[in-house]
Amino acid sequence: MTKTLLVATHNQGKVKEYAEMLSDLDINWQSLDDIGLTQEVEESGETFLENALLKAAGYARDAGCLTLADDSGLVVDVLDGAPGVNTARYGGPELSSRERYEYLLRNLQGVPSAERTARFVCIIALADAHGKILATAEGRAEGRIADAPSGDGGFGYDPVFYVPQMKCTMAELPPLIKHTLSHRGNALRAIEPQLRAILAND
Repeated sequence: MTKTLLVATHNQGKVKEYAEMLSDLDINWQSLDDIGLTQEVEESGETFLENALLKAAGYARDAGCLTLADDSGLVVDVLDGAPGVNTARYGGPELSSRERYEYLLRNLQGVPSAERTARFVCIIALADAHGKILATAEGRAEGRIADAPSGDGGFGYDPVFYVPQMKCTMAELPPLIKHTLSHRGNALRAIEPQLRAILAND
């Protein structure tokens, strides 16, 4: 029997990544847009974990179904951890993804390559239909910020996130390779056993 799993996001790219990584599961993947949920859960936390918990519990209660939420972002060492929890709003809420990473590149202008170390961090939280948190997991992807964007895959900051071991940006990696390296992929693999058990017993 197909189980419905809400991914608490309006970002269809994120839902697609989850569906690709768990393609063997009989899941009806739904985004907030798919179910017509327009009420926003305020991301008032100061950490990725706090925001993931808020979103998972809040949207699960609003939708009345099993909900997976993540809070993820880019942490740049030389910028004292920015954009951090403000990754999706970095530079202002009106900016496009491209304008956002261009703003990041301007802020790093003149910074040598060796000092442009960064990481993507993802915290996933899973909540039941009543908003009770069932599991959490963390994933990271280490790299550095490139001098210029490259590649047209992925989304967000992928075109400027250089992965040293692959000698290219996240946006240049084929999806299956990216999933083995990405922060979201690492977090999902960490929570996958619990998710599978919950779906099996639901």
